[in-house]
Amino acid sequence: MSASKTLRKLEVVSPVPADIDVANSVQPLHISEIANELNLTPNHYDLYGKYKAKVLLSVIDELEGSGDGYYVVVGGITPTPLGEGKSTTTVGLCQALGAFLDKKVVTCLRQPSQGPTFGIKGGAAGGGYSQVIPMDEFNLHLTGDIHAITAANNLLAAAIDTRIFHEASQSDKALLNRLCPPNKEGKRSFSDIMFRRLKKLGISKTKPEDLTPQEVKKFARLDINPESITWRRVMDVNDRFLRKITVGQGPEEKGMVRETGFDISVASEIMAVLALTTSLADMRERLGNMVIGNSKAGDPVTADDLGVGGALTVLMKDAINPTLMQTLEGTPVLVHAGPFANIAHGNSSIVADKIALKLVGPGGFVVTEAGFGADIGTEKFMNIKCRYSGLTPQCAVIVATIRALKMHGGGPEVVAGKPLDRAYLTENVALVEAGCVNLSRHISNTKAYGVNVVVAVNMFSTDSEAELNAVRNAALAAGAYDAVVCTHHAHGGKGAVDLGIAVQRACENVTQPLKFLYPLDIGIKEKIEAIAKSYGASGVEYSEQAEKQIELYTKQGFSGLPICMAKTQYSFSHTPSEKGAPTGFVLPIRDVRASIGAGFIYPLVGTMSTMPGLPTRPCFYEIDLDTATGKVIGLS
Repeated sequence: MSASKTLRKLEVVSPVPADIDVANSVQPLHISEIANELNLTPNHYDLYGKYKAKVLLSVIDELEGSGDGYYVVVGGITPTPLGEGKSTTTVGLCQALGAFLDKKVVTCLRQPSQGPTFGIKGGAAGGGYSQVIPMDEFNLHLTGDIHAITAANNLLAAAIDTRIFHEASQSDKALLNRLCPPNKEGKRSFSDIMFRRLKKLGISKTKPEDLTPQEVKKFARLDINPESITWRRVMDVNDRFLRKITVGQGPEEKGMVRETGFDISVASEIMAVLALTTSLADMRERLGNMVIGNSKAGDPVTADDLGVGGALTVLMKDAINPTLMQTLEGTPVLVHAGPFANIAHGNSSIVADKIALKLVGPGGFVVTEAGFGADIGTEKFMNIKCRYSGLTPQCAVIVATIRALKMHGGGPEVVAGKPLDRAYLTENVALVEAGCVNLSRHISNTKAYGVNVVVAVNMFSTDSEAELNAVRNAALAAGAYDAVVCTHHAHGGKGAVDLGIAVQRACENVTQPLKFLYPLDIGIKEKIEAIAKSYGASGVEYSEQAEKQIELYTKQGFSGLPICMAKTQYSFSHTPSEKGAPTGFVLPIRDVRASIGAGFIYPLVGTMSTMPGLPTRPCFYEIDLDTATGKVIGLS
């Protein structure tokens, strides 16, 4: 971004004001200026107001022959419930690279759910002087992608229950006649999407009237087993009372009551599909391949079997384009997709990364963030996202805080909403050193992928020099390429310049190819056990239900998919209270499920909530609109 006219100088104040106040203190540039710096013309994007634009996928095709920039992933140590500043570090690093080190850079971030924004966690635009702006637009509706996912998800849910309803009261012939109604000339025909099901069934006939009675039954009757349905409705609000509901209680539904529930929208498989897709055609196939349950004979039933794959793609056609925004210092950001980091892979989209790598070109930098600690987010980035994208990262950043390391060293429990214990606010080098076992394991695990690891110590005002030095020494001893103290929350990009220099050196000096943790052609259990071993487990224990599902998915031909572990982010083990680097534990697999369209199997380690609840005092108490200026206030 050489001698860029879009970069702006931040006027920082101390102490750092509230995030929304910092965000509102900076006037964003018109997004066309940010686009222009990336050599994007108005033909390459659609404007969504003054400060957001959808970048079109045609950019990838147009730049196909050009080289890629360096690819950097930001993960973290096992966090406290307060978070350790991964998003803030990701943004701060990019502000340093673009505004201070004269590099072409794009930040690639997940779109946050509105659930936590109004719930307990607040927004996810970074923090302090390292943020994406406009912060309110980033954290709320953005460009409507999550609403598109909600609509598509619920259309499929409606199609499932309706199909069961109609099949229950109609003969095979009546079903066929209604699925293939006669045209004005009285001729019946299959719609295009029906040929996908016919092909799957091995039926090559092209006219409905040519089907034998047996073929009519196979084609027209999906015979969905209601007990096997895994597809749930979604909404982008934390609402605990929708976790378990019954549907079909109206008199017109003829007593077809079924127990189901709602998930939060970002937990939908359609969100994971969006994040892992590589093109519009690929998204169409993935959406059509999503499995919603099984027939009574045990065969998987897909969205295309229900005839709805094409309609889902139509609802998602704009959502596939990443949204261009900016940081406080005028560097570009692509915001796209926000899958859960436990039941899904917790990374922003492949298409955003691919576009960004072409736009920055050789010598430029694309920095993306992986959700939760590196044992979850970075592992899934490597073994799932990079497998499907074919992209190779050069550097992995691991964000650490003195606070979290003290917790891992045996410090008192850290609880969101409660004041920190004195141990976290006064110097205790021994506690920090003891906690560095957690950092060390993350470093060795991440290094095994063949990338250079840089540790970013996100500094707080209560951290002492001796504590910071202890982390740096432990990181280097564990094999980190470098370890750097950062103050980007308080100082913006200026506080992450050393991190930017370390990341640049790490990228320029990578010597190994990308190595995956496991090959795809081994069994589901072997893949699970390879990941469990990286956590420190001595073995894996499978429930009866997990054994049954592994057998079913293997029989259905899905055993070649990568694994996406749904595990607590608060420990390497399955027990959140086990801090540090536990070893010798047996990892229990409670259940195994599959996101076939997205392309992974997800074992459940313990119970995973896919619909958060609201606390006694949610964030929405602080949120309001200044009716004089039209500005949002109180977002955190």
